[in-house]
Amino acid sequence: MQNQRETARAPCCTLVKLFLPSMAFACFAKAFGGAYMKSAITQIERRFDIPSSHSGAIDGSFEMGNLLVIAFVSYFGSKFHRPRLIGAGCLVMAAGSFITALPHFFQDLYKYETSVSVGTGSNKSLHILPCVSNSSLSGADGAPDIEAIKACEKAIGSSMWIYVFLGNMLRGIGETPIMPLGLSYLDDFASEENTPFYIAIVQTVGIIGPIGGFLLGSYLSKIYVDVGFVDLDEVTITYKDSRWVGAWWLGFIVTGLIITLSSIPFWFLPKSIRKEGEDRRENAGKGEAAVAEQESFLSEEKEEEKEEEQVTCMEMAKDMGPSLKRLFSNKVYMLLVLTSLIAVNGFIGMITFKPKYMEQVFGQASSRAIFLIGIMNLPAVALGIIGGGLLLKKMKLGVVGAARLAMTSSILSCCLLILQAFIRCNQAEVAGLTVSYQGVPEISFSNQTLLSQCNSGCSCSLKQWDPVCAHNGMTYVSPCLAGCQSSSGASKDLVYHNCSCIGELMTPSPNMSVVLGQCPRKDDCNRMFKVYMALSVTGSFISAFGGTSSYIVLLRSIEADLKSFALGMQTLIVRTLGGIPPPIYFGALIDQTCLKWGTKQCGGVGACRLYDSHAFRLRFMGLVSGLYVLANVTWGALYTQIVKKQKRLAQADGVAANGVACDGAAANGAAANGHAMITVGLDADMIEKESTI
Repeated sequence: MQNQRETARAPCCTLVKLFLPSMAFACFAKAFGGAYMKSAITQIERRFDIPSSHSGAIDGSFEMGNLLVIAFVSYFGSKFHRPRLIGAGCLVMAAGSFITALPHFFQDLYKYETSVSVGTGSNKSLHILPCVSNSSLSGADGAPDIEAIKACEKAIGSSMWIYVFLGNMLRGIGETPIMPLGLSYLDDFASEENTPFYIAIVQTVGIIGPIGGFLLGSYLSKIYVDVGFVDLDEVTITYKDSRWVGAWWLGFIVTGLIITLSSIPFWFLPKSIRKEGEDRRENAGKGEAAVAEQESFLSEEKEEEKEEEQVTCMEMAKDMGPSLKRLFSNKVYMLLVLTSLIAVNGFIGMITFKPKYMEQVFGQASSRAIFLIGIMNLPAVALGIIGGGLLLKKMKLGVVGAARLAMTSSILSCCLLILQAFIRCNQAEVAGLTVSYQGVPEISFSNQTLLSQCNSGCSCSLKQWDPVCAHNGMTYVSPCLAGCQSSSGASKDLVYHNCSCIGELMTPSPNMSVVLGQCPRKDDCNRMFKVYMALSVTGSFISAFGGTSSYIVLLRSIEADLKSFALGMQTLIVRTLGGIPPPIYFGALIDQTCLKWGTKQCGGVGACRLYDSHAFRLRFMGLVSGLYVLANVTWGALYTQIVKKQKRLAQADGVAANGVACDGAAANGAAANGHAMITVGLDADMIEKESTI
């Protein structure tokens, strides 16, 4: 009797529970790489001296890679060995990460724009006369020689950002099979009550990946790009400077290694396994001999089924058209895809440029902004996802309950997002750009406002960005434009003296010296930033709380044989229209608020150094908030459609229970008329629970 009881118990470690950590680690690895790319966007933009619209295109190349193959992978992939396809995808992702890092090894050393001439050895204390030394630069502000600039850029390889673009695209191709094939594999072989919890685990572990990616990005952004190849004592800028470029390339090597490791377990997992819970039901009351006999019989049966299920690619291709028609005739599915598409547009645009937003609006260093996102926003998202998954498991919510939870969290997070748009602090005080030389606030997009009587005799370059900070908090674009006459010290400790423009202020400072670097923001900015972060973290938690329920609505709203295909098509549409355009049009919108563009080594226009923070905030947060409001409107339409379908299913179930509608043929007819659209987990008990939630 005791042996029979032991036999009836479920095994402690099923194949589903072996697949689960493998899937979770793969999601961690891909999310780690994706988050690191987001954190490195600013560094890449500065390294290759490109505008935000170009860096947005680099970020969007990941989705372009998805677009190329996802429809075929999600449809045909479910017919083949799903774990091995996921493993192969991980290897392709790793190759893309390594290719992304390659341009660093073929480019010249990074040269930032500066007027400081650093000596070596005994000449390191060389005094510089900025007003005199820059007199030869006045001719550089004339009409540029376009042909000379193109030839110069070609010679130094400034177009090598294309390889970063292609590497990220390859990473997107490799990522394609992980989610659609992995989630459908879990849903097929996990028990119905455990599926939401397993998905929540995968998503939560996946969120740890971005945390690691952002923390790595924050750490590497403080390490100089050419570390090990230059004398860091000769670098006159710090990681807080807008010209600073961190060791972005090193992170892609790390991510490539991690993704390679994640591919290993999938090569040892089977194509299909027994559904979780079946062993306990079928083996209850059987002795060890009977179980051994049954397993032997099943192994032979599986071999026979494998031979019978050999289907040609041509036959599967012929069935693709009808499958698409069935999928796109599902109103719930189409509304869910539309809602996801709009929300993802807002999310992708926001997360891509959020570090830059925190840097320009609140004066945070790029590394600190990335660090805070990693240790505050992302853990809040992880807690929200696991909390939502546990609630779904405990309450046993069906389609309507899951949709209600997702919509409520979306509305609340949108309200908090709108509040964030009103959190602001004062502009950085930069003479000639955000304030006049007398200290009067004024925004100027013209280089001519950089000239004043105090620097009129210096023949300063108006293109150069080499900011210096006065003791009264005023920033000047360069020592020359500050009217400085002499200097002392060396490298980062260089100090300029006798700066005539400081005396033009309405409240002049007795100290007429400036130091290298842009002035920090005032104390009230730090207080407003704390309020912004509190709203941001709370909104992240609430938004993520409904994340798992959105997956449940999707999985429960389609036929079982279309799960992988539906997930793949949703990913295709959302990645295509929600992943590629947002970084580009968000970047172009942000570029319009630039006050001071940098200058490339060859003389062309480089990356933006300073933005109009108020215009940046209004355009950026206004666009994000507008997209999320629109997503909530479509959520309302989606919820209404789900409730209508559920009522019809409840009525059909009641008629069947009373014996009015009947046999299998009638049931098939009802399904053909759309009454069985939600096919997973729709029994009388679930409908009953829906009516009480």
